Amino acid sequence: MASKKPVKKSVEKSATPVKKKTARKPNAAFLKPVQPDDLLAAVVGAKPIPRTELTKKLWDYIKKNKLQDAKIRTQINADDKLKPVFNGKKSVSMFEMTKLVSGHLKA
Repeated sequence: MASKKPVKKSVEKSATPVKKKTARKPNAAFLKPVQPDDLLAAVVGAKPIPRTELTKKLWDYIKKNKLQDAKIRTQINADDKLKPVFNGKKSVSMFEMTKLVSGHLKA
């Protein structure tokens, strides 16, 4: 007897067209300028800026002054300028930081 050869199965391709990716549209709420109060203005500046830029400037300040905790990377250690923004707390988590910063914004 002759040995049987394995039968190759054909794979059918789907007839649905491939969707093109559209560019992401930024959320208008993030681009709306917000006014930092006097305590937050000491860190990020007094001009009204979008929330995204405010967060970027805040992180630049934290990195420049090495305020991110070395062991627990999600903790931010406050210096003299950030302590009033953090409502007097010496250390906050980065998630709590966004909540506290929101309290220092005027829409």
